[in-house]
Amino acid sequence: MQSNPNRTRAFLRRHRLVPALSALAVGVALSGCASQNQPASPSYDNAALNEQLVMATAWMQSSAEYRALSFQAFNIARLRLDQALEARVSGDRPLAVIVDCDEAVIDNTPFEAWLIGRDEHYSSANWNAWVEDAQARALPGAQAFLEYARSRGVEVFYVTNRDESGLEATMKNLRQLDFPWVDEQHMMLRTDTSDKQPRREAVMATHDVALLVGDNLADFDSGYDADEVATRNAQVIQDRAHFGERYIVLPNPTYGGWEKALYDGDYSLSPQEKDQRRRAALRVWSGPQAPGE
Repeated sequence: MQSNPNRTRAFLRRHRLVPALSALAVGVALSGCASQNQPASPSYDNAALNEQLVMATAWMQSSAEYRALSFQAFNIARLRLDQALEARVSGDRPLAVIVDCDEAVIDNTPFEAWLIGRDEHYSSANWNAWVEDAQARALPGAQAFLEYARSRGVEVFYVTNRDESGLEATMKNLRQLDFPWVDEQHMMLRTDTSDKQPRREAVMATHDVALLVGDNLADFDSGYDADEVATRNAQVIQDRAHFGERYIVLPNPTYGGWEKALYDGDYSLSPQEKDQRRRAALRVWSGPQAPGE
């Protein structure tokens, strides 16, 4: 009996198609299983957020510009201190300067650099471990200025928000750097409040304060502890005559009240929320215009 060519071709097509469809079905099924078994893509964590520290930390650690700004700050501080000394008359109270510690006279950028690449954030435990190591270095010009103040009979008070539990380690660190007036009377660490105003007022009750030196504007006035960017900026306008006169500011792009204000004072935001707040604060160029637009 002769075979029907059409029926033969249909039979062959049908039998070739079955394995192909079967393989496709198995592949889809395996693909579905694989996608279910694969871990979800990682959420935006502290390691991702800490990448934003790279440029600021590298600038503070390596740039000549940062060193120049630090020397500039302490040169101005010495000039203003000389003016205050020249204006003194018999019977005046002892003269003093008030300085913050971290990023105002000592450099903690190795701590910031340690955070980079780690799913870590600032915490009391991490920070206290750094404090106990007593490895902070003097900012350029800081030791020379503080020693000059001592040589002119001007007392130095260190008003810092390092916790009081770190007093001994902080004094060890400052003494290693040959900073003057490093004793329990002149070291004023945080106890029950981070507001520095009561400590500043305690110094002002017994001394004439010529200068305040800090990297965070709350080192000068508690009004800068505000949680709103606009409030802090408005107070800068109000205090503009003090900068370079009574207030000496050191640059710190790695942390501070400026960052807290971006979060409306809420440091408990997730890393992703912090990233979003930072980006939302940017003023962005619209970009190049296409020809004819």
